[in-house]
Amino acid sequence: MVKFGQLLTAMVTPFTADLEVNLPAAQELAVKLIESGSDGVVVAGTTGESPTLSKKEKIALFKAVVEAIGSKATVIAGTGSYDTAESGELTKEAEHAGVDGFMLVAPYYNKPTQEGLFRHFKTIAQVTSLPVIIYNIPGRTGVNLAPETLVRLTEVPNIAAVKEASGNLAQISQIYEMVPKDFLIYSGDDALTLPVLSVGGVGVISVAGHIAGRKIKEMITVFEQGDLASASRINAELGPLTRALFMTTNPIMVKAACNLIGWKTGGVRLPLVDATSREEEIMREVLSTLGLL
Repeated sequence: MVKFGQLLTAMVTPFTADLEVNLPAAQELAVKLIESGSDGVVVAGTTGESPTLSKKEKIALFKAVVEAIGSKATVIAGTGSYDTAESGELTKEAEHAGVDGFMLVAPYYNKPTQEGLFRHFKTIAQVTSLPVIIYNIPGRTGVNLAPETLVRLTEVPNIAAVKEASGNLAQISQIYEMVPKDFLIYSGDDALTLPVLSVGGVGVISVAGHIAGRKIKEMITVFEQGDLASASRINAELGPLTRALFMTTNPIMVKAACNLIGWKTGGVRLPLVDATSREEEIMREVLSTLGLL
């Protein structure tokens, strides 16, 4: 069985004041995330503002993060897009950068059929021998990867996991029923990590891991130990943070939170805009209540 870890944090991309990629800050952030509970990171995913990163910037990020933590944690490269050929080329270059695997988001905007989704993911996965995580997030892509299509994809030897952010627990339960038992299911929603664990998930690919990595890891651990009461308590403690992180479009608020706790990640690139003063005030109150300021 492939072992990516239980808590993978979808890492933000730090920017300088003029919104250039800040590679030293990315390395520093990756180290801090591993030291605060994450088993690994996803680089240049949605939280990393992948749509506004150039191919050159993504490759530089992959190399920098591998250099910083590659010997002690998992580094997953976000190489998916709506262009199958381009995603395949980026995947090959990311493999040369030394990453441990790839996350491929469902194609967005062009709304492929289920057969198109199957061929897209299979085509990209076949350019590498490294393990692949499929990322299903219909709220952003406009298309849902059906469980039946995912089952077909498990026949591709290196497609090893899915990040499920459909918000549909019935669908996630069905996936667990249908896929091979060594196939890994990750929650793609911080608010649903505990419910997803209860229907067969192994962990979470998290945004909140930037701020509360140790708490999330503790929740997963006590759940695995059979202590559902403690897991439920921790989940409730994390609720205000999760809601604050997603009060507006991700990653606006997680960058605001990182900056507030002293992890300088800079702003966001257009078409996203930075948090408003009221949003920052709400986040500050939540972080203070949790003892993080």
